[in-house]
Amino acid sequence: MLGRTAGGIFWMFRYLERCENMARLLEAGHRMALTRSSGSDEEWRSVISTAGLLADFEARHDSFSRNNVVNFLLRDKTNASSILTMLETARHNARMTRTALTREVWEATNIFWMRMKEALARPVRETDLPGLIAMIRQQSAQVRGALHGSMLRIDVYNFARLGTFLERADNTARILDVKYYVLLPSLSFVGSSLDNVQWETILRSVSAEHAFRWLNAGDSRPVGVAEFLILDQRFPRSLAFCYQKLFGNLCYLENDYGERMPAHNLASEIHDGMQSRSIDAIFESGLHEFLTDFMACNARLAAQIEHDYRFYG
Repeated sequence: MLGRTAGGIFWMFRYLERCENMARLLEAGHRMALTRSSGSDEEWRSVISTAGLLADFEARHDSFSRNNVVNFLLRDKTNASSILTMLETARHNARMTRTALTREVWEATNIFWMRMKEALARPVRETDLPGLIAMIRQQSAQVRGALHGSMLRIDVYNFARLGTFLERADNTARILDVKYYVLLPSLSFVGSSLDNVQWETILRSVSAEHAFRWLNAGDSRPVGVAEFLILDQRFPRSLAFCYQKLFGNLCYLENDYGERMPAHNLASEIHDGMQSRSIDAIFESGLHEFLTDFMACNARLAAQIEHDYRFYG
């Protein structure tokens, strides 16, 4: 496969996953704002901070109100990371690589873009936000279903999966970090009812509440939630699961091309590094520090994949 085509597929699915993840981040901010009795905008500021868009937002807005944040992240055409802009970019990449995709994948992507373009033609009211988030997640799932149900398990599929799981791992780490490091008002709230509600909100934001309850019988201690979202290979949004799949898809590419790339070794190193640490060791060394290091390693792997497979060559 040409590097440019591989890169188009890789980034198409990164952007699609990023759209869903941005919606999940918005949902986390919305739910956490409801746990505060005061009118503070700190939750919405933390959403922008977690998305890595603080400087861009502050250049356009003078307050972190719900309306400003929601419309900036959902429909602002001047924001390259808004859901509407990212969907348009994903659709552009899909058109560019149209011959490598099945009709089902192309149509699901195109429908996703058309429906969101219509839904986001006007500013988003507070009452409309939950429905919009649900629509984004549903349309994203339909594209994913088309990929799994119609694509050959060849390099095209593997590059799509690499883009998906790199983005998903980054999102889970960011949502964990925004809870532990940013949203909790002070250390005095650790272990409080507010602390517990926020951890439960994190579970909901990554569709993990039912799975976690199933496995842990109502135990919602922070260390248990963090262990589940970081180290449990059974949950499809945990860091360990994402890296298990990343390493597997890179191995499939190694078999397809008959060559082992530096990205394979880096993915293996990150995966093995997680498997060798317990959640107690992670908390002792600092959860925020662990997550920050993980996100840096994840970004380095993404750049290495682009270099190894000559996406822009």
